[in-house]
Amino acid sequence: MSTLPKSSLKIRGVQYRDLSAIASLLKQRLSLENNHHYRSLLNQVEQYQSCYGLLQVAKILPPSWHNDFYVYVAEKDGQIQGIIQVTPFNKNRSTWKVQKILINYNTSLSHLLIGNCSIGSQLLRHCFEQIWEARTWILEVNINEKNTLGLYRENGFQPLAQITNWECDADILAKLAQQEPNLPNILPVSNADSRLLYQLDCVSLPPNVRQVFDLHVEDFKISLLSYLSKGLKSLWKKQEQIKAYVFEPQRKAAIGYFQLTISKDGSQCHEATLTVHPAYTWLYPKLLTQMACVIQKFPSQSLLLSSADYQSEREEYLEKIGAKRVEQKLLMSRSVWHKLREAKPLESLKLQEVLQGLKPSRAPIPTHWQPSVVENPTHPSSPLHHQEEET
Repeated sequence: MSTLPKSSLKIRGVQYRDLSAIASLLKQRLSLENNHHYRSLLNQVEQYQSCYGLLQVAKILPPSWHNDFYVYVAEKDGQIQGIIQVTPFNKNRSTWKVQKILINYNTSLSHLLIGNCSIGSQLLRHCFEQIWEARTWILEVNINEKNTLGLYRENGFQPLAQITNWECDADILAKLAQQEPNLPNILPVSNADSRLLYQLDCVSLPPNVRQVFDLHVEDFKISLLSYLSKGLKSLWKKQEQIKAYVFEPQRKAAIGYFQLTISKDGSQCHEATLTVHPAYTWLYPKLLTQMACVIQKFPSQSLLLSSADYQSEREEYLEKIGAKRVEQKLLMSRSVWHKLREAKPLESLKLQEVLQGLKPSRAPIPTHWQPSVVENPTHPSSPLHHQEEET
């Protein structure tokens, strides 16, 4: 009986000597495809390479205090065949997200299938086996990437929701900025508002998406170290992040929220996420107008908008103002159930010796036994009792 060939592919965590090869691979891929995820990963690799020593020291801290660089590489014959980047999605680390899988297609075709299993599948399964705290995995994939979509389906990922990214060019933003947003109750976001944002997130997301995301109040708070880290990254990338929400005083609830990342030098597009309460969809024009007014203070650039509330009113309004659909993605999820090693704790206990002293010293009395009348001569029904009366 023939056996499958043993895979000679080695999957391990990223090391410092891998960063240069990963950066060159990403630059080569960016020359062929202008992908936002590739550019973001390249920036992280370059930053990780320049601050490698400090980041290694930071691993001593608890995981919730820092964002680690979770990248695994597939190596064969001293050459990197593929990489995968994953990250925890929530603070209790029950849900993890696959950021990107990158395969080196410059190698021979025989290297892409090792042990009857593709490199992408082996990278995914390595993460499933190594990260035990992850109960659910999620990812976003472009619907036009058929090969990548097939890889994820092969490894158990199922469609969860559709996400459309929109682009508002500089002219659209200039027209919106001429209007008045009229939002008197718009407030900056702080940790004190985490419960309000959590309630808004719960009511705006579909139940199946909310269950998979598994977000809690703590996920809407930011620690001091994370705040300082994001401040340093903003200086490094020349970006500024603005968060605000609309407060409803009668219901004492947040009914709208946006997070805006502004490019100070205009080298890249501004980015924003927008969430609106389902009962207050009239906030879409006002919140977009508010963001357009803020953007006008910086160099002219288009705005990439992504929303997490999946409401049709948002898309209808964006089509009305002339925004363009730039990318349509599929949100997919997969549950992981780790089989625990079966333990037999009772076998290690010598129960026979423990229970030896509990054994009965004599035979038990049958349940159907009844006392004989002879044994009780004083009973009126006893023959001995009648004899005593006659004498």
